[in-house]
Amino acid sequence: MAVGFSANAQDNLKFGVKAGVNFATFGGDVEDVDSRTGFHAGVVAEFKLSENFSIQPELMYSQMGAKLDYVDSDGIIQYNVESTSKFDYISLPILAKYYIIEGLSIEAGPQIGFLVSAKQEDKISGIGEQSSDVKEGSKSIDFGLAGGLAYDLPIGVFFQARYYAGIANIAEEGDSNEDFDVKNMGVQLSIGYKF
Repeated sequence: MAVGFSANAQDNLKFGVKAGVNFATFGGDVEDVDSRTGFHAGVVAEFKLSENFSIQPELMYSQMGAKLDYVDSDGIIQYNVESTSKFDYISLPILAKYYIIEGLSIEAGPQIGFLVSAKQEDKISGIGEQSSDVKEGSKSIDFGLAGGLAYDLPIGVFFQARYYAGIANIAEEGDSNEDFDVKNMGVQLSIGYKF
């Protein structure tokens, strides 16, 4: 019986790796922002509960953030500024997967992210590049919902397209950003392999 249960559990549990590209931006009170292109990579596990339904937790390194172009002035001279917010996380999505047909599934679930680094990089016309650490003004934990589509090939290769919508405000409350709401948002395209 133990051997039979172990074999059945191995059939129902798969581990894998994945990587891909992020097109991330900010939502909330932030306006006129463009997406920051980054990457994500990590490990996945899929536990099949039935023929059509499974649970898939993941552990990912994921680059989020946004870009913003604006004009600044010191009262005399105007400067064009290309500003990039780089927020990098260790993310843990836990997704419910439902297989519509063999190989094709829809997936949705909560995701929590732990902030690894937060930097603001500015390219200022006539001055050059400036970089600052903004981790102190950002919350260390992000929370939101993820959902999308996945397609698994019989050889173990899989593809995913996913949208993430942050629920938590990632701006730390303080004098400079009191009542200012910033949320992570983005699209992820991934390729991976399950063993």
